[in-house]
Amino acid sequence: MKAFTLSSLALALLLGGCQPAPSDTAGSTAAPQTASTAARSAQVEQAWWHDAVFYQIWPRSFYDTDGDGHGDFNGMTAKLPYLQQLGVNALWLTPMFEAPSYHGYDFTEFYQVESDYGSMAEFEAFIQAAEAKGMKVILDLVINHISSEHEWFTRSAAGEAPYKDYFIWRDDMPAAGSGWGHAWSDNDKPDAVWHWNDTRQQYYYAAFGASQPDVNLRHPDVAAEMEKMARFWLDKGVAGFRLDAVRFAMEGGPDAQADTAETIAYWQRFNQFVKSVNPQAYLVGEAWVDIPVAARYFGDGKGLDQGFDFEVGYKILGLLQQDTAGEAQFGTMQSNQQQVADAAVLSQNVQQRVDSVAPLSFFAPFLTNHDQERVAYQLKQHDAKAKLAAAMLFSSPGTPYIYYGEEIGLTQDRSGHDVFKRAPMLWDNSKQAGFTASDNSWVEQLELFGADFPNWWPDFLAEQLAAENRSVAAQQAQPDSVWQLYKFLIAQKKQRPELATAGSYQVSQLDIGVVLISRELNSSKSLFVLNLTDSVQDISAINREGLTPAWTFDTDGNNLAAYGLLVLQSAP
Repeated sequence: MKAFTLSSLALALLLGGCQPAPSDTAGSTAAPQTASTAARSAQVEQAWWHDAVFYQIWPRSFYDTDGDGHGDFNGMTAKLPYLQQLGVNALWLTPMFEAPSYHGYDFTEFYQVESDYGSMAEFEAFIQAAEAKGMKVILDLVINHISSEHEWFTRSAAGEAPYKDYFIWRDDMPAAGSGWGHAWSDNDKPDAVWHWNDTRQQYYYAAFGASQPDVNLRHPDVAAEMEKMARFWLDKGVAGFRLDAVRFAMEGGPDAQADTAETIAYWQRFNQFVKSVNPQAYLVGEAWVDIPVAARYFGDGKGLDQGFDFEVGYKILGLLQQDTAGEAQFGTMQSNQQQVADAAVLSQNVQQRVDSVAPLSFFAPFLTNHDQERVAYQLKQHDAKAKLAAAMLFSSPGTPYIYYGEEIGLTQDRSGHDVFKRAPMLWDNSKQAGFTASDNSWVEQLELFGADFPNWWPDFLAEQLAAENRSVAAQQAQPDSVWQLYKFLIAQKKQRPELATAGSYQVSQLDIGVVLISRELNSSKSLFVLNLTDSVQDISAINREGLTPAWTFDTDGNNLAAYGLLVLQSAP
């Protein structure tokens, strides 16, 4: 048996900010911490987000109450009891500002909600209703770029003051081989990021496509307006922001388009402002990059409160699909494809977090989000594997995030376009799966996706409804469904002290292919037993002293089913 361990003492020391002597780390390597980092670590560990389980909502696809085929604010309000039953206590809304696109990452208004979703009053009612049920709400905030249809850009293109320098302009296209190109793909194609504007007769910088020009955050008026926007929404009662594309805030030149020192400093200033408005406001950053670089956004204790751990999802899903490897969109990740299921990658992931310049509590693990192929699609709708993925996620230290539908194994029709990953929620087996009373959902408005886009939804929906067990209602009626496991894991994450970041984390792998993940703090212990093989395994040799079964649907005596899960716990 192979064992890979991070001790409780090492993790607790990292959280508390004290640097242990080498003999006290029980084999762990603790990252050096400055006094400011130590103080911030101790302070933020008391923050609400360390006890949160986040649920990411794509508003357009969640629930439609007015029959127009688009999800809306009232729909989210109507489904708060469902979210409460599931057990989540924090919500992340993807963009809900007015925008010309279906996805909203190119908004045209800083202070208006997306009209497809309802009114400002309905948004405010949703925030208040969520708060009444003990749920925090954070918004997706895009500061790096805005729509080319925004008034700022049209006036900048016209050369009007003060908007003239609100964006980044140049007279000529950089030469091929000059280093300009998408920072996440190293394609060295300047025309991928520099775009011609006929009005101004110049090129403008837009890393995410011509319709989304990057704003010039070095301009004091631009920086001030972003702070004004943050204050406006905080005053509406939101609890913080998921910050989009944080790596690209301030480009430093062709060879420094991401992760510049100037970018890190910008987020430190932005955090300082946000905390001046609300000291408990939360900032989590999308830095789609390897852990050592992502950790820099902690900013020596002055930067973001948390950042997503993009690596853990790749590692977990890689263990469950040995013949594939994920690809990052808008991210820079090293390939970690595994040909043999070696659970050491889980400990290596946590050790990377520990060894980084940020405390372990900085990292928020998740499986997938709206830019990635859905879990069920990657796992070919293998529910047992989806359960193992969930167990690995929730046994990992940190604040977990769930993408809507993951709790029912929601899949997608195909790859190739983002809309497939962002389709309507399947609530029941009625027409349109209970998402809308309309005969058609928004994904059938094909003009949103370009010419000759296929009408894929009717066939996909019919296939899902025919399966009879893919909806929320169907899975709530099954005691051992994916939904029931998520409900169980969320409850354990909130109730069991060892599943907090300070609990020890140990991964062991038996020769038979069974993986043991142990979390322990003081006298409280949880043991996750995962069969990563396609055959039944005898687990009689596992030490169960002091532990009782908590999730046992996949066991028959001492036999653990193929891709089965057993959870054992000490008395509460």
